[in-house]
Amino acid sequence: MLIHPQFNPIAISLGPIQIYWYGLMYFFAFLAFIYLGKKQIALRPWLRIDTKILDDAFFYGALGVVIGGRLGYVIFYQPTYFFQNPTEIFAIWQGGMSFHGGFIGVLSSLFCVSKKYKISWWMLTDFVAPLVPLGLFFGRIGNFINQELWGRASDLPWAIIFPTVDSAPRHPSQIYEALLEGLLLFVILWFFSKTPRSAGKISAFFLVGYGLARFLVEFTREPDYFLGFVFLNLTMGQMLSLPMILIGFFLLKKIKP
Repeated sequence: MLIHPQFNPIAISLGPIQIYWYGLMYFFAFLAFIYLGKKQIALRPWLRIDTKILDDAFFYGALGVVIGGRLGYVIFYQPTYFFQNPTEIFAIWQGGMSFHGGFIGVLSSLFCVSKKYKISWWMLTDFVAPLVPLGLFFGRIGNFINQELWGRASDLPWAIIFPTVDSAPRHPSQIYEALLEGLLLFVILWFFSKTPRSAGKISAFFLVGYGLARFLVEFTREPDYFLGFVFLNLTMGQMLSLPMILIGFFLLKKIKP
């Protein structure tokens, strides 16, 4: 039987300065984005992206993640609560972010960047898509460290007891997501983008890859207590991932090789 090591949520403490693991994971995610972005600029000149565009994509994309992620959580997960407590919308330090909301926020910010530099939006999303999964990996590791977004009860040999939840062994769904939508998706997209592709092709693969990974892992993840199952034993995460999968397959079929 495995038991969660119960990490101290504070990774580094320097006098009055405290750095939390989750904040550190965001830092690693941003570093990975910039590092891989510069690698892509050097290795894949056909994408026609330079460091100035990369910097703007990073800055506005980060804003899109935070704003879109929070608004997505408010709208998709707890609209009634936040309608009754509107000031709580800004209390992001209390938790509550939606990947799908952040995804919409990033797409919107990249649209603005593409207009600013007069480049194809698809070209920009194709450039950014391979840079995202490692950030997702670090984010899910942060979820695991914080003992949040845990899995459903399981008797598998690698099931883990999360002491802050209960005494039941559970799927380490955060690790599943880190490996699938993080490392595996990164490897697939990074190698798929090594050669020139039709505009939108890499983005379509991201939609399908992330959507499928999230949809499947949600079968092992405990539904949000305030939502439960939304439709036909599907969670909100699965319902929001379905459009990504369908749109991704549609684009893969429509876009020429």
